[in-house]
Amino acid sequence: MDHFFGEDSHALDPKGRIILPIRFRERLADAFVTSEVDCLGLWPRDTFLVRAAEMNQRAKSGDEVDSDLASFFFSGARESSPDKQGRVAIPTHLRVFAELERDVVIVGAYDHVEVWDAAIWADKKARGAEASRRRRPATAGAAS
Repeated sequence: MDHFFGEDSHALDPKGRIILPIRFRERLADAFVTSEVDCLGLWPRDTFLVRAAEMNQRAKSGDEVDSDLASFFFSGARESSPDKQGRVAIPTHLRVFAELERDVVIVGAYDHVEVWDAAIWADKKARGAEASRRRRPATAGAAS
């Protein structure tokens, strides 16, 4: 399985499309877009189907939170593969959900790709950098 890594800045075109980085296009030739927490996810078909099966099991669990989570996941899911120029159309309701207006960041997230509003991504990335600094092990031999 190929994995997704890296970060690229792009802009939505007037038709609400993003251009995928070349390195992601082949793996996302048959993709699904989903609503995620504060962003959108682009999933290869095989990975999406595994996740969808997991969500389906959650929906049947009898747990209200799991059922709500599955409903949220399935209601936002759409097939959305890149065209010959590598553009992916993002449905209006998903652009509104993820607050995508113009500047976006496309982020590799190991088994899928995330599409973030640039400002929201900058905040999340800064929080991640700060968490990394807090968790960095002390240099060997440093005074306590």
